[in-house]
Amino acid sequence: MEKRSGLQRGVGVALWRQIADGIRHGIATGLADANGRLPPESQLAERFGVNRHTVRAAISALAHEGVLQSQQGRGTYVRRQKRLVYPIGERTRFSAGLHDQARETRSEMMSAANEPAREPVAAALGLKAGDGLIRIESLGTADGVPVSRATSWFDADRFPGIADIFARTGSITETLAACGVADYRRASTGIEARHADETDTLELQLAPGAIVIVTRALNADLSGTPIQYSVTRFPADRVELVVGNRS
Repeated sequence: MEKRSGLQRGVGVALWRQIADGIRHGIATGLADANGRLPPESQLAERFGVNRHTVRAAISALAHEGVLQSQQGRGTYVRRQKRLVYPIGERTRFSAGLHDQARETRSEMMSAANEPAREPVAAALGLKAGDGLIRIESLGTADGVPVSRATSWFDADRFPGIADIFARTGSITETLAACGVADYRRASTGIEARHADETDTLELQLAPGAIVIVTRALNADLSGTPIQYSVTRFPADRVELVVGNRS
């Protein structure tokens, strides 16, 4: 077996987390056999140049995330689970994007607060630094499984009661409609990947340091006026983002 260490010590990322990422990458490039079985822990330890305890911690984390499953007496296998496909387009909507892939989708407000606008949110929404914003934290689930965690900001002057409405509706589309915005479109989306932070880990039910896909999105009404800036985290092993012009 080819040895691929590539580990970085003293960079703030635990070795077991780096091994977990290495196994995840290996799965995508043929690490498992035709039946989805991983090599034994001893071979993985040799491959990455670490001890078996570190490999075991990495496997445990990936099992917690739903990537792997251990079968007593048989070994560790890749869990064959289909990721949800979430389309990113000019008419991106949470429930509509997943409606044919889950029996039930739900968005729940976790918290809301008024705060002064700071960059880059102020610039995105066409506001001045210090202008009033309403920040809404929400959790999206599909069939009871957390699939997104979003932070959204709205102009407090234009949408003074938006948090109360969203708490009742659980839908940004319905909430904006109740605030006089009958339709809106995605103006821009930026996408990156990073390790989950402590809040991601808790609310999305992930192992520490799991990979999340982060989108930074701006929605605008049909006149082109920005109405919502949001940062959303998706668990990489549960959700695949597809960029296009799908409704």
